[in-house]
Amino acid sequence: MIRTKIFIDGSAGTTGLRIAERLSKRADLELILLSEAERKDSESRKKALNSADAAFLCLPDAAAIEAVGMIENPDTVVLDTSTAHRTAAGWTYGFPELSEELKNELKVAKRIAVPGCHASGFLALVKPLVDARILSKDVHFSCHSLTGYSGGGKKMIAQYETEDNALLKAPREYGLSQGHKHLPEMKAISGLSNAPAFCPIVSDFYSGMLVTVPLFVSDLQKGATIESIKAFFAKKYSGPVVRYTENSEDGFLSAAGLSGKDSMEVSVFGNGEQVILTARYDNLGKGASGAAIQCLNILLGINETEGLEI
Repeated sequence: MIRTKIFIDGSAGTTGLRIAERLSKRADLELILLSEAERKDSESRKKALNSADAAFLCLPDAAAIEAVGMIENPDTVVLDTSTAHRTAAGWTYGFPELSEELKNELKVAKRIAVPGCHASGFLALVKPLVDARILSKDVHFSCHSLTGYSGGGKKMIAQYETEDNALLKAPREYGLSQGHKHLPEMKAISGLSNAPAFCPIVSDFYSGMLVTVPLFVSDLQKGATIESIKAFFAKKYSGPVVRYTENSEDGFLSAAGLSGKDSMEVSVFGNGEQVILTARYDNLGKGASGAAIQCLNILLGINETEGLEI
């Protein structure tokens, strides 16, 4: 068996560790591994990047841009999990469920930008409705997103797991200046005229995410109703990774409901006047490493859920 060579640049970070854990179990892949000293050596990294059939970049933005600049092998596919290339020309956005055209692009892409965790839920809810002209691109959207603290990386994980701070016990809103790094892709990929008013919230649980977009029925075009929106998403999202459901926990919806999974649940709740669209998933799953692995599987032409926890 000829195995696909994979290099994870930034394998010591939260996303990189999870990708490495999943991929190391697969017989069809060969991981290019570097020692701790080699991971800090530019020449060793450059050699690994150019030896790989596919390279995952799990790095800060500046380091990801630097890594791309090191690649001279035209056959090396790059899957970047940073913010650096999500709206860049020549990069394919790694969310295959958004459209069949996008999924087909991923099959032959050389540069893939893995979506941001918060952005994934917002786009799953908004972009299909805008594309179908059920919602106007000129709507002034709002969005709130509740995430586990692992989304903040090693520093935040250590803060929550070691500090005795009463303020960490309650949910904390951040991105207060409306300059969150996911906002550019939320606007650009969905084709909106305006970035949404965005309220991200981190809370005292390890992983999981719940993104909510509230709407008024009066915002909808073509005489759409809450029932027609439910039917639209039920047809749009039927799996295997993203699926529509109307399930809740006795009227509650926990952000930790899909913790440890790589799938996403899209739901529609509300009444004849107000509607809330929700996307529930794991910030480390469909919001990060799971999405990256799904893109690799599509690229390799195999079952897109290979190695995923669905």
